[in-house]
Formats: sequence, C-alpha cells, structure tokens
Amino acid sequence: MKDDFVIDKKKLTSRLIVGTGKYKSFQQTAEAIKASGTDIVTVAVRRVNITDKKEPTLMDYIDPKKITYLPNTAGCFNSRDALRTLRLAREMGGWKLVKLEVLGNKKTLYPNIIETIKSTEVLVKEGFKVMVYCTDDPIMAKKLEDVGASSIMPLAAPIGSGLGIQNKINIKIIKEQSKVPVIVDAGVGEASDATIAMELGCDGVLINSAIAEAKNPILMAEAMKFAVMAGRKSYLAGRMKKREFGNPSSPIKNII
Repeated sequence: MKDDFVIDKKKLTSRLIVGTGKYKSFQQTAEAIKASGTDIVTVAVRRVNITDKKEPTLMDYIDPKKITYLPNTAGCFNSRDALRTLRLAREMGGWKLVKLEVLGNKKTLYPNIIETIKSTEVLVKEGFKVMVYCTDDPIMAKKLEDVGASSIMPLAAPIGSGLGIQNKINIKIIKEQSKVPVIVDAGVGEASDATIAMELGCDGVLINSAIAEAKNPILMAEAMKFAVMAGRKSYLAGRMKKREFGNPSSPIKNII
C-alpha cells in the first residue's frame, strides 16, 4: 500500500522526527538517532555546536549527508531573534528547510502565535521552507498555512512536559483542514502518545525529551519508532465502529 511521507519534495522513510537536545553526549545522541530510524533531526542552532571544529560537533556523530538536519529556533522569544537564527543557519550550512518556534514566555513555553505568523511570512518571502511549531488552535493553524508554512506542528502539550495529547479534537480538526503535513510536536511522553497522534491521522511526530530523558534513551527511541509505525498502520486500516453495548465475536444466528 503506497503511503508516502513527503516534506519539501523529499520522500522520507520514517514519520518520526527526533530532536538532538538533552542527551548526555553526542555519542548517545547518535545511538538514539540510529535506533529511532528517523530521516530528520532537529538542531537548535543557538545551543548545539555544528560548525566549530575546535570542539566536538554534532556532525562528527550524525552525518548530514545521511540524516537531514532541520535547524530550529529553540530559545527564541521574539521574531527578531528567530529570523536572525535561521538566516545564520542558512549562511552556515545552506539550510532552507527549517523549523520555526517563537515562544511566548519562559514558564509555559507556549508559542507566541502573533510573532510566529509574522516570522513565517518573512521567512517564506525569503525562500525558506518553514515547518512551524504552534498551539493546537485550528484557526491559527489555518492562518499559518495561508501565509505559506510548509508544515503545521501543533503541540500535544507544553514542551518537555511529557503529558501526552491534551486536545485530540483540535489536533484532528487541524489535520482534516490542512493541505500540508501536520506533525505533532512537543509534549509526547511515552510510546502510546505517539501512537495516538498517528491514529488521529497526523503525518508524523517530533520527539525529543521523551527519548533523551528516558532511563534508557536508546530503547525508548526504538519504542517510538515502532509506536509511530503501528499508529500509522492502525489509522490506514480504519478502526472498528464504536458501540454502546457488547457485540459477540462469533455469529449468533443458527447456533445449535
């Protein structure tokens, strides 16, 4: 059954995107990435060393020729900083496919949607392909798509919370109304959360903390790989109809 996952004309083999922050070492990061089977990793341009050869770099452990790097604006709280960060990423590595997140405050880490929309408009005009982290508000998600976002990335719950999907209805609405990929981002805590996101019809899931902060990150990365695959297959298969009462598994007509 053909079921392609395409971002920016790039056909991907995995619907799981993995972050590269919070790991104990670059070596552990690399091992988790391998176990996850992902094609794309997010890179916080302001936090992760990817160019200074005097120090260990992420590129020493994760080959950008084999794994697509997705520069992001983690830690940016206004449009000015976010734009500068992604322009720097383009200068450093030629990256045009980027992940935009503009946060509202340091406590909740919820997106500032006004600044996010403004930044998206500018980046699209400058030729960037923008995957946008946003709230689970269908109206704002549609606005981001209208101004040119390449992918909508609604949160499941606050960044790093591990609370799982808090509003399934909104996530489903966002998916049904969107013509671009919808990828659940932030708040996934365990494999079942990833499966639920996929069963709602989402095109993919981005996970960082749930893997990096697990007691065994490598094992959790593998669990997330299979959870995403299972959720997608479940969605494509089409779930059974829900019933208010029991229904026997075996036919009851003509029984002896």
